[in-house]
Amino acid sequence: MISQIFILSSKGDHLIYKDFRGESGGDAVGVFYEKVTALTGDQPPVVMSHKGLHFVHVRQGGLYWVATTTADSSPFTIIEFLNRLSALVKDYCGSLSEKSVQMNFALIYELLDEAVDYGYIQTTSSDVLKNFIQTEAVSSRPFSLFDLSNVGLFGAETQQSKVAPSSAATRPIQSSREQGGKSEIFVDVIERMSVVIGSNGMLMKADVEGEIRVKCYLPNCSGYGAAVRVDEVSFHQMVRLDEFDSHRILRLCPSQGEQMVMQYQLSDDLPSAPPFRLFPTIERDSGGRLLMYLKLRCDLPPKSAAINVAATIPVPKGSLSLSQELSSPDQSAELKPQSRAVVWKIPRFTGGMQLSALFKLEVPGLSSASLLEVGPVGLSFELPKLTATGLQIRFLRLSPVQPGPSQRWVRYVTHSDSYTIRI
Repeated sequence: MISQIFILSSKGDHLIYKDFRGESGGDAVGVFYEKVTALTGDQPPVVMSHKGLHFVHVRQGGLYWVATTTADSSPFTIIEFLNRLSALVKDYCGSLSEKSVQMNFALIYELLDEAVDYGYIQTTSSDVLKNFIQTEAVSSRPFSLFDLSNVGLFGAETQQSKVAPSSAATRPIQSSREQGGKSEIFVDVIERMSVVIGSNGMLMKADVEGEIRVKCYLPNCSGYGAAVRVDEVSFHQMVRLDEFDSHRILRLCPSQGEQMVMQYQLSDDLPSAPPFRLFPTIERDSGGRLLMYLKLRCDLPPKSAAINVAATIPVPKGSLSLSQELSSPDQSAELKPQSRAVVWKIPRFTGGMQLSALFKLEVPGLSSASLLEVGPVGLSFELPKLTATGLQIRFLRLSPVQPGPSQRWVRYVTHSDSYTIRI
């Protein structure tokens, strides 16, 4: 049973507030933000309590989605509801961001009125709610192929090397209802890679978590349900698995909006080499400065590229200043004293290339022991049009054939913020 639901920006700005039962004071928003920002670390607990009031929150689209309860409610049920609520808002608004919530606050309040009644969850199905929701959504921003701040936006490389139009990728589901819109379906294959490479260059750990998402604008779609787990793969209940074991075919009848069709995991056995290798040289020069000479190689196919590559190199405490020599003008680097690290940024890194950087740091009292404080190096990056597991959508067929022309779009992307190289 839910007492309140509110949505806050990352800065604590009050975007949406709904009190269903009048059990909690109006200061709950301030109490929550004070508690969540007072915590150290990047991952605050999902459930927090204050004077008998329990706060349950998730982060989606850079926003805090929060529910409060005073009863002995299941936190897992509330977490699942908040995740589905954010997906529901994305279905109706076209994207998740502070701006889209501000522009569609009336629509979101209408969704909350229909989805929750006096604190009791009623439904989170787009198909059910579209029969009651009257407010039209306002699209907040155009689609960008390389904007992955909210992974799950649709519309990229297709099997015919076409790019999905911006108006389709972020269009709310209502805009295709009773307006003669095109029949369209978007499929995203998104993978998250976690890798640890030893100082000898050997791969020590590799994990890939993937998911297939479908966003549907077909007029005759129906079906909604929870996931059914099978070993290391889970499927949405709407997926028929009759031909999965023999032919790797998934048959489904999706509802309008966005659904997670399949989640999967692969550990320690990647079908191809890790995308990056680092060759470091760490030493002290005659002037007592710390020298770091780094060669970073991209082992992707030559026609592929990584984007938004950032290498974070921990350095000794007390490092004062940084001078640098980079192998190309589009690179950049800076010393961040608070995090005690040098951050080397590469906007685009083509497969088969090797880039280098020479960093010289002034470190008072630099000793041999100080050299041991350098590393390990952490990489973050995005790989558009690629999957680390090699999973591909071979064909996407609509049955029965939809009246009029239909568009089918498929995008692949792998990204990582947990790629560690020991030195």
